[in-house]
Amino acid sequence: MPLPRYSQFQRLSRLIAVSTLLQCISPVHAADPRNSHTDWRVYNGDLKGTKYSALDQINRSNIDQLELVWRYRVDDRKDTLKSTIQCNPIVIDGILYLTTPGQKVVAVNALSGKELWRFDPHNGNDYLGYSRGLLYWEDGDDKRIFAGASNYYYALDANTGAPIDTFGVGGRIDMREELDTDGILRYYSPRAPGVVYQDTLILAGAVGEGPSQAAPGHIRGFDVRTGERTWIFHTIPHPGEFGYETWSPQSYKRNGGANAWAGLTLDTERGIVFMGTGAPSYDGFGGDRVGDNLFANCVLALDAATGERIWHFQTTHHDIWDYDLPAPPVLITLEKDGKRIDAVAQISKMALLFVLDRDTGEPIFGIEERPVPQSIIPGEETSPTQPFPIKPAPYGLTQFTLDDVTNLSPEFRQGALEILRQYDWGELYKPAGFEKMVVIPQFNGGSEWPGPGFDPETGLLYVNVSNEAEWTAMKKAEDPGERPLWKLGEDIYQGVCSNCHGLDDTGKVPGMELPALRSVKDHLSREDAYRIIDEGKGSMPSFATFHEKEKESILAFLYRDRDDETIRTSEIALTWRNDTPYVHAGHKDLHDPFGYPINKRPWGQLHAIDMNTGEFAWSIPLGTYPELESQGYSDTGTFNIGGPMITGGGLVFIGATKDERFRAFDKTTGELLWQYQLDAAGYATPATFEINGRQYIVIAGGGGSKLQTRPGDSYYCFALP
Repeated sequence: MPLPRYSQFQRLSRLIAVSTLLQCISPVHAADPRNSHTDWRVYNGDLKGTKYSALDQINRSNIDQLELVWRYRVDDRKDTLKSTIQCNPIVIDGILYLTTPGQKVVAVNALSGKELWRFDPHNGNDYLGYSRGLLYWEDGDDKRIFAGASNYYYALDANTGAPIDTFGVGGRIDMREELDTDGILRYYSPRAPGVVYQDTLILAGAVGEGPSQAAPGHIRGFDVRTGERTWIFHTIPHPGEFGYETWSPQSYKRNGGANAWAGLTLDTERGIVFMGTGAPSYDGFGGDRVGDNLFANCVLALDAATGERIWHFQTTHHDIWDYDLPAPPVLITLEKDGKRIDAVAQISKMALLFVLDRDTGEPIFGIEERPVPQSIIPGEETSPTQPFPIKPAPYGLTQFTLDDVTNLSPEFRQGALEILRQYDWGELYKPAGFEKMVVIPQFNGGSEWPGPGFDPETGLLYVNVSNEAEWTAMKKAEDPGERPLWKLGEDIYQGVCSNCHGLDDTGKVPGMELPALRSVKDHLSREDAYRIIDEGKGSMPSFATFHEKEKESILAFLYRDRDDETIRTSEIALTWRNDTPYVHAGHKDLHDPFGYPINKRPWGQLHAIDMNTGEFAWSIPLGTYPELESQGYSDTGTFNIGGPMITGGGLVFIGATKDERFRAFDKTTGELLWQYQLDAAGYATPATFEINGRQYIVIAGGGGSKLQTRPGDSYYCFALP
């Protein structure tokens, strides 16, 4: 894909234009440019990931006066429910930097919301994809914005948005390269921003998760000025490396995943970078990766200068549930037995909170290995035990029984019970079998990528959680043999594509709305569909590693235009399943006959957990269904994706919910103090900053995405009159 090109005249013109606009906010630059108290200079507030600001102008006493002062529309395509904005913007010296659904990077005047410059990594081509945040770095006059888009990581001039030509190739590095693999380029997308330690830019990213050849999630350090790789940590160990024996001998060549897709946190004093890693690929069947599979599903602490492992703690052994650690650990300080302890707090999709010593990885409140059910799938070897924290208690539902069936009304409950007659169910870590099984938490959590917030004033950790069931199952992969070409395509679809697009190709899976492939022939040419399979698009990875006949078979399944062609699969080298004999039947939503979650309320919650004691300070439902609210069912809670922000004014701000409301709670009691109805839901984390003595609150209202609400196009900024 060609890069945007800028002539010297264009660069100069843009710089003059930006400089003129900046004169309008010149008082801002009188402040110390490194004043982190007034700026929001780092993704999630600070390098520790606390989402905390000491700003207190907006507080409990005046929050009811908060009003909208500007709204910035991103001017991106938003005509499908997959469109969303997940960005936690950063604010430096009066300029707010944000991303759009098309992964454009935009600088706006933080006082007015007026656009200063815009960078489009896709050169005007229609593109929708996730970009959750940006990274700012400066050294004297060299000021850069780092941004991920597709498989690339860009370095941009913070004043103009132009690519830094001396970084990588033309201002970007290709994240698919230098992974110490066989040289085949596989999807590796940096959705969350990296961190910089000294002169080292540390990056991770999202990779494929199906039976196809997925990239390994290795963590890498790069020279922040040139983009040259300086170190690599193999999350799937190579021969001779620690943890190699926890995989099958060829796993380092064959398996992928174990990636820190949700981002990183950094202890600059210790020189340690922290992350939570995801499941191995394939995450439905692990018979080809026998063992616990380090460093998948691990809280991982690396030397930020060299990439060497300092410690690790695995939260799920041999993951076959897609129980990624969905957010980086938050760096906290707590008091226990009269001693101050620096620790990390790691949330999970399982709604289990792991609190570990920051220097050693040892559990603060104790963790025990408990026996768990074993898989009945032939060839699968699941772990006999899994780690469970003794404290805090689980902060969401971790099993499904008859007692957990919805009780909105006798009619709701009876309808749900009729549906459940065809399902098995059980406890956390029960492996899927060949029968449909109810699962809670589901593969979206529990918790998701925005992660919790921490208040250093009170020692409280604020974490939101979703409680909504799904069903899943395993199925036997078809045996090789002669069969219709489209039938092979159907097998590949069910094994690889159904996790996202749905088992019945409707595009519907729990909490997600993706292209319905059943109708792809109505809006995409065969050539365009082939290109998307080969190159990827948006959140869909590239499947360039597929054999040509495999690509043809998928198209034959989607278009049903070669029904008379047969293929003998034993005569080609199939790549899509790596000889996987059993495949996942996908993740399917499980609602009552009226369309609501089949389990009891609350379907979403916000908790405050005292990190000094491991006890809950308060818990409240988060979100509501307006139609149920009007019938007297208030505070049902909803599935939610978005992080909390905590301030010195005694407040917790959070969007996240399907009802499209932006709320502020009393951080001590959980009392709702203020709410604002957005035009589209805030599936992102808010930010706050101060300019000329006035405090502002900003959140992206992008809607759409996994929760199937209407898409939006705006960043909303609030302040007191």
